[in-house]
Amino acid sequence: MKYGIAIFPSKKVQDEANSYRKRYDPHYALIPPHITMKEAFEADEDEIESKIIPELKKIADETEPFSYGVYKVSSFSPVTNTIYLKVDPSEEIFALNEKLHSGSLPGDKDYAFVPHITIAQKLYDDEFSDVFGSLSMLKFDLQDNVDRFQLLYQLENGAWSVYETFRLGGE
Repeated sequence: MKYGIAIFPSKKVQDEANSYRKRYDPHYALIPPHITMKEAFEADEDEIESKIIPELKKIADETEPFSYGVYKVSSFSPVTNTIYLKVDPSEEIFALNEKLHSGSLPGDKDYAFVPHITIAQKLYDDEFSDVFGSLSMLKFDLQDNVDRFQLLYQLENGAWSVYETFRLGGE
C-alpha cells in the first residue's frame, strides 16, 4: 500500500489554499491542502506497525512545535505547471524533513525539499501563464503553527486518508 507523510495547515490556511484549489487543482477532492514532508512510499501493514510508526513517534517526541509563514506564491515551472503557496523556509521544517528521510524509514528523496502548499497543477501552458501571472501579484500574510504531522495512506480511488497523527514535543 502507498503511504506518505504530510502536515495539514490550520483551517485559515486551508481555506485560503482551497479558494484556488477548487478551480485549479484536479487533486482538490483527493486530499486537503498540505505540506508534503515525505513523498509516497510503499510499505505493508506489518512494516508500518512494527517499524515505521515507532520511528515516527520517536521523531515527533524529539521535535518541538514550530511556526511558519506564507507570503507569496511560486511555481515549479518550467519542470511542471504547478503553482503553490510558498512556505517560508525555516530550520525547523528542514530538520523535520531530514529526520523523516533518515534511520529505518523507507523511500529516497526524488527532489530537493521545497516546503509548499499546492494550489494549482496540471495546467495548460497558456492557463498556467495567466493564473501564475495574476496570483504572483498577490501578497499573502499567513502565519501558522505546526504541532503535528500525519502518516497517510492512499485509497483505491486515489484519495488520501489519515492513518495516524503524531504530536510534536512528546505530548
